Amino acid sequence: MMYWQEFLTIAFVHLLAVASPGPDFAIVLRHSVQFGWRAAMLTSIGIGTGILLHVAYSLLGIALIIKSTPWLFSLLSYAAAAYLLYIGVSALRAKPGQYHPEKIQQQAKPMSARKAFMVGFLTNGLNPKATLFFLSLFAVVISADTPQTVKIAYGFYLALATGTWFCLLSWGLSSQAVRRFIGDQGHWVDRIMGLVLVLLAIQLVLR
Repeated sequence: MMYWQEFLTIAFVHLLAVASPGPDFAIVLRHSVQFGWRAAMLTSIGIGTGILLHVAYSLLGIALIIKSTPWLFSLLSYAAAAYLLYIGVSALRAKPGQYHPEKIQQQAKPMSARKAFMVGFLTNGLNPKATLFFLSLFAVVISADTPQTVKIAYGFYLALATGTWFCLLSWGLSSQAVRRFIGDQGHWVDRIMGLVLVLLAIQLVLR
């Protein structure tokens, strides 16, 4: 019971963070539009699993190294920017009509389950925004006196909550009404998301 207040604070802060638009949202939207509900779900699970990466280095103290070593954080930022730029440019090349249900069904090589999962995992794992979030979380919100087992439980909750949020988002984006809209205007949605990803990549480099 003594850790409930700390947990509720973590849950509230995490809700605000996960609900804000960012690379994770853009990737889930793109996969839902282009590859359907299944791929978006697997991507969402990958995003949730990526949270465990941040939890792991935070618990191991690597977070303090990143915080105190600017060149290491810069290297991480450049790696994330390059990855976001690659995905963004690919999305900007979307062509009109490519998201009609008939054309999607005719795709010879749909996204594999492994690739969908890995895209979600890498998008979250290389996201400096998530890095900064967990640095702040473990340094400010979570007490240094909190047992390691409790911190691990927090980490699994954050991973589960993140995955669940994006799975629900995937389900909503895959509704029939959205699918009909995407069939006619999906390439514009993809291009907009591609532009957002490119801008995010540029912002990381400038910072």
